[in-house]
Amino acid sequence: MNEALPDVPEVRVVGLPQLTSGFDLVDRLDLQMHLKVHGPLEPLGGEQLAQLAERINLRGRGGAGFPFHKKLRSVAESAIKRGVRPVVVVNGSEDEPACRKDTVLINRAPHLILDGALLCAEAMGARTLVVGVTRESTQRSMEQALAERGLSNGRRSALRARVQRNPVRMVTGAAASLIRSIDGGPAIPPGRKTSASKSGVGGAPTLLSNAETFAQLAIAARIGPERYGNTGLYDEPGTVMLTVSGAVARPMVIEVPTGVPLRYVLQLAGAPPVPQGVLTGGYHGKWIDAATVNDAIVSRNSLDAVGGSLGAGAILPISQDTCPLGESLMVAKWLAEESANQCGPCYLGLPAAARGLEDILGGGGPAALEAVRQVAKNVKRRGACSHPDGSAMFLESTLKAFTEDIAAHALGGGCGRPVAGVLPLFEGGRAPTGIPGGAESEENGPSRQKIFVDWTLCRGHGLCADLLPEVFQLGADGFPTVAQAQVPRYAEAKALRAVRRCPALALRIEDTGPQAKAPSRNLPVLSQGRGRRALGR
Repeated sequence: MNEALPDVPEVRVVGLPQLTSGFDLVDRLDLQMHLKVHGPLEPLGGEQLAQLAERINLRGRGGAGFPFHKKLRSVAESAIKRGVRPVVVVNGSEDEPACRKDTVLINRAPHLILDGALLCAEAMGARTLVVGVTRESTQRSMEQALAERGLSNGRRSALRARVQRNPVRMVTGAAASLIRSIDGGPAIPPGRKTSASKSGVGGAPTLLSNAETFAQLAIAARIGPERYGNTGLYDEPGTVMLTVSGAVARPMVIEVPTGVPLRYVLQLAGAPPVPQGVLTGGYHGKWIDAATVNDAIVSRNSLDAVGGSLGAGAILPISQDTCPLGESLMVAKWLAEESANQCGPCYLGLPAAARGLEDILGGGGPAALEAVRQVAKNVKRRGACSHPDGSAMFLESTLKAFTEDIAAHALGGGCGRPVAGVLPLFEGGRAPTGIPGGAESEENGPSRQKIFVDWTLCRGHGLCADLLPEVFQLGADGFPTVAQAQVPRYAEAKALRAVRRCPALALRIEDTGPQAKAPSRNLPVLSQGRGRRALGR
């Protein structure tokens, strides 16, 4: 049940390979073999590169699908306006249990990714390149690739290049998390959303995209937009890397031209002829039913049109003989565990949604169904990253795709089918713990404190949200959206400062660590005057 995919599963290709060229010759293309297979690459100017990305309609392949040419121009404009050099970041933090396409590229074709990243760095005058990874295999392969090119992080290097290794956690793959970790902080999103194009690594404009995006750019730069456009659809040219797992005979990563029927991809992996449903886009994606599969082709627009999602390129069918709600519940519980525990709508809302889905399976009736819908609605657009939004989309899609099963469980005795655990999760059902950097330091350890809001005193001044954005956000009414929250270890000093500076004295902190004894261990609520004197020292 829930067997983890290997870092490098079987790799297949439909049609002529582009990103996977040379995979039939060697397991990993070192620099010498890379140049034999792909040939040399001429540099391009910044506007030339942006025009190339625009002509091939290159979009980010990490899930959001943002147009790459817009990001490239935005970073360049910000750098010129501010008079600073930009930074280039490759996001290879593929932390979803069902995704392996970027991991495969980093392990087997790292120089293709570096080609695209170095093109951008040279075009924009960047002097810093960082590759974010979360696995030992990807760290080893990319560090070896940098060494093969003679790139290092030395102070005298014309381009300082290094690999940033973070823990395997869903939230570490967020752009803001990666940037924060590069700057020396924990690999979790900051309390406020910022644009990396304007202020990223070290406050500099930062071009950040995922590994496949840079590899696609390198292919297009070599063969040109006309030849690139000869593969795939007119409006979405080129190929797509997909990870196909779930109820399949052969889990695999496959490179396919856009426009290939989705059912053909499923057949190659040995999926059931008539799957009960197919999860598209991964665990932040959407379900489509068997009838819809026959109408879907591999493209962002086509999958959107049929109610699916290309997302991070994960495709997961389930068979007719497994309970879809039970399978989805296991994923929902994992998503809840993957919270950074800093935004109330996420670390409170996602477990509540998982419990609600469990209530539906237990015959909770219409009330349980409505509760899940309400929780999913409430968590959206209220977090510091996209994790609650993507998780809510998965939950809402589950409720929409399996209406008959929901009726059987909520109103009857269940669907009668077992939960086979065909959707891959990490060993033990979740990823390794330890969000920031994987270290067991005091700052990176588990939370020891909980902060509480006393609603009888709170007057909605909002100072807590300014001082402690990791925990508090203000609702439409101007009051905090949570009544109590765990305080991240690294934010304990800020939490105490928020308690001391609250004008209404409406906050208190309790020690919840393993050594906590009794309420007497509560940190004192200092008077307003004492707090000011302490801060003024």
